[in-house]
Amino acid sequence: MLLQKRAASKITYPGHVTNTCCSHPIEDFPEELLEEDAFGVKSAAKRRLTYELGIPSSEIKIADFQYLTRVLYKSQGDGVWGEHECDYVLFLQKDVSLQPNLNEVSMVKYVKREDFKNYLSTLRDPLTPWFELIVNSRLLLWWDNLSNLQKFEDHKNIERFYN
Repeated sequence: MLLQKRAASKITYPGHVTNTCCSHPIEDFPEELLEEDAFGVKSAAKRRLTYELGIPSSEIKIADFQYLTRVLYKSQGDGVWGEHECDYVLFLQKDVSLQPNLNEVSMVKYVKREDFKNYLSTLRDPLTPWFELIVNSRLLLWWDNLSNLQKFEDHKNIERFYN
């Protein structure tokens, strides 16, 4: 799994370790508003992967993303900035080139499944709250079933993950 540490200059959760990226669709990009099969969210994720991690857009196709489910997540944050949002969980399984944007990402790390628990136990930096909720609820189950993720697809319900 590709993890990143958010840059110290980020407004929310600076220096936190997290999932590869979040999509954050933008209304100014009409394709990111398309809801069928989460096409808009996948388009936004492709844009963010290019912006945050420098993955060339030519290496990512919308069809490469697997839309698993949605989660409603809420965190009070630092008391100034918090979040309450619906996040789509997407998986992308492929080799890509990386050139991280240092304004977004201060570190990237590939972690193997068998090393993940040890990695977390020795981690000095905090996890982002949304990633911590996913780690504690479903991540290992999904990871152990990468070749059969479709059995976990739920495009109708929104799970509630609160810390």
